[in-house]
Amino acid sequence: MEELLRTALGVAGAAGATYADARIAAPERYVYLAVRDGAASALTDSQAEGLGVRVRTERAWGFAATTELTAPAARATARLAVRLARAAGRHARERLRVTEERGPTAGRYASPVRRDPFEVPREEIIELLRTAEGRLHVGPDVKSGVASFQAWRSTKWFASSDGAAYRSEIVHVGAGIAATAVRGGLVQRRSAPTSFGGDYAQAGFEFVAGLGLPERAERVGREAVELLDAPVCPTGRSTLVLGSDQLALQVHESIGHAVELDRIYGSEAGYAGTSWVRPETIGRLRYGSPLLQVVADATEPVGLGTFGWDDEGVPAQRTPVIESGILTGVLSSRESAAQLGLARSGGTARADGPDRSPLVRMTNVDLLPGELSLDELLEDIDEGVYLETNRSWSIDDKRLNFQFGTEIGRRIHRGELGELVRNPIYAGMTPEFWASLDAVANRSTWHLWGIPNCGKGQPAQSARVSHGAPVARFRDVAVRGG
Repeated sequence: MEELLRTALGVAGAAGATYADARIAAPERYVYLAVRDGAASALTDSQAEGLGVRVRTERAWGFAATTELTAPAARATARLAVRLARAAGRHARERLRVTEERGPTAGRYASPVRRDPFEVPREEIIELLRTAEGRLHVGPDVKSGVASFQAWRSTKWFASSDGAAYRSEIVHVGAGIAATAVRGGLVQRRSAPTSFGGDYAQAGFEFVAGLGLPERAERVGREAVELLDAPVCPTGRSTLVLGSDQLALQVHESIGHAVELDRIYGSEAGYAGTSWVRPETIGRLRYGSPLLQVVADATEPVGLGTFGWDDEGVPAQRTPVIESGILTGVLSSRESAAQLGLARSGGTARADGPDRSPLVRMTNVDLLPGELSLDELLEDIDEGVYLETNRSWSIDDKRLNFQFGTEIGRRIHRGELGELVRNPIYAGMTPEFWASLDAVANRSTWHLWGIPNCGKGQPAQSARVSHGAPVARFRDVAVRGG
């Protein structure tokens, strides 16, 4: 693999590239297993491999890829990447600028895996899923149940003409359960540990076993049935408390994507828009209340956005994003960081495979915990609503106006969690919503949630990222029942 990388870089340099990097994935593997209504309903076990070569001339980038891991294919791919860069350069208005990077640019990174999920017998996984799914069926109103498991392995070799070189082997796993209850015209769904197929981490099968899906299942099924009899969430402006899992998605959609620097500059707009943040406001924009503290941390243990180096060879790092409500940092690549005048890249340029060129992608974007216990956070709420587990989301192409629905809600009355409410929805505008943040719970409520399906780019790319979040309280938020 290293010889193929050297071959590609040498040919690119000889063909006139001022810079080149090359990535090999060999192999990328994905497994998906599911049990639905007592029977195994899905099995996917796929592998892919390939080589991607990215080059830079004075004015433009060029990228090409191949699935053939041979020296002739590496040479042809490098030459094609240079030709594409030259063609693009004829239409460039100015020269490209990138940051000069220093630091550890070579080594090896491996996920902390105690039990390789790809070595666990399929029968053992299916039995775990079958047991958990069976316990969802607490009564005749539970018409459907599903339990699922996913695992990814990415083995990567990287080298650049700047001297960066590394090998990484990253393993992600996740699992979850969901029950659907139906009565008449009402349909209610309840998921655990959260929606999107459950929770995910950079770890081995020990993480899945530790989720306790069979032990959670009966409560999940029971809550799905109870929601059929619950009143619709009341409509009006209310004090809103978000559970950790829903707050993690709120961070993802209204902060994480909005502070990706290519979106801020408008160079990435096609898949899901740009950002309401303007470049000149970085460092002084009030994003939310003084309680809002957010970091991007690619060094966080077990995070899906954790790695040794990004796909430009920049070491993983922890970057403050919002400090006391002020936007102080962004997610950046070497090119976008240079455009802003930063001394170095944020190390967040990643691609979802060797056939894609790197984009600015979230790492682990976390909302830091506060000091209050959950009881202390609730105690001065006269009337409010507590929401958790995302059901639906909608946000505009500048990450400004949003609406989220959750699977479940509970009324808060005089500091106590009360009756269930169904079909809750809340809405707002990003800066106003985060300005309404007036209490953040402590570490005991904080959890690092994995999100396996973040989309961006054209051609489309999917990334897996994590977000840490506690429980938090917001005042005067628009809430209604769907």
